[in-house]
Amino acid sequence: MPALGIAKQRLGSRLGSGATAGEGGQNLLCAYLAAAVLAALVANSLWGWWWVDPVAGLVVAAVAVREGREAWKGENCCALPSVAGGQSCGCGPGCTDACCADQASVES
Repeated sequence: MPALGIAKQRLGSRLGSGATAGEGGQNLLCAYLAAAVLAALVANSLWGWWWVDPVAGLVVAAVAVREGREAWKGENCCALPSVAGGQSCGCGPGCTDACCADQASVES
């Protein structure tokens, strides 16, 4: 899952597709969830730490909420399709991403 997520995010940025880049983020979140469950199972079986599983779930939930809020606010402006031909960054109005700042410095 991590390799697939990274590949989808790279492809999404090359194509200017927010949907593809977002799908890559979902794949990475799935990998985090799987790793957290595995770590919790190992901790429970080796040391009897039953509480690690709920804590890992809360951490993954916090990461998912943060990612969702960023997507909802549009903080990932650089994944928007570019309307001007030839630009690799399709920055929307009010975009504060580093990509948009770089694009503004190139244009001026």
